[in-house]
Amino acid sequence: MLRLTPATKITDIKRNWHLVDAKGRVSGRLATEVARFLMGKNKTYFVRNLDCGDYVVVINAQEVKFTGKKEKQKVYYRHSGYPGGLRTIPVERMRKEHPERIIEHAVRGMLPQNKLRDRMLMRLKVFAGEKHPYQDKFKVKT
Repeated sequence: MLRLTPATKITDIKRNWHLVDAKGRVSGRLATEVARFLMGKNKTYFVRNLDCGDYVVVINAQEVKFTGKKEKQKVYYRHSGYPGGLRTIPVERMRKEHPERIIEHAVRGMLPQNKLRDRMLMRLKVFAGEKHPYQDKFKVKT
């Protein structure tokens, strides 16, 4: 008799909360860990066609590290869509003005490029410092 693995349904999905400290961590390695949590690849019932992921809160985004010469040479690009609308932002300036975007940009690049990506990114919460409004989600229950 054949026994098939039961298909995952939306009602089977349980969302947990993960707290990740970026202090002293390398940007790309941190982003892969966060992307795995957002996709839900750490779960036994993971399927690619459903959003099985968890909530992730990243703190200390301002203190994330880069390897090699990226701290001086890496540049982020955006374009307005108009001629001459290319804007370049070096990592040093991005770290001062919007440190959260460094991690958001890295994680976005590691998620699958499909309709689920925006839903996964909505569960990513990044903060420059240690304070965040999700303290109650991580309290240990005794």
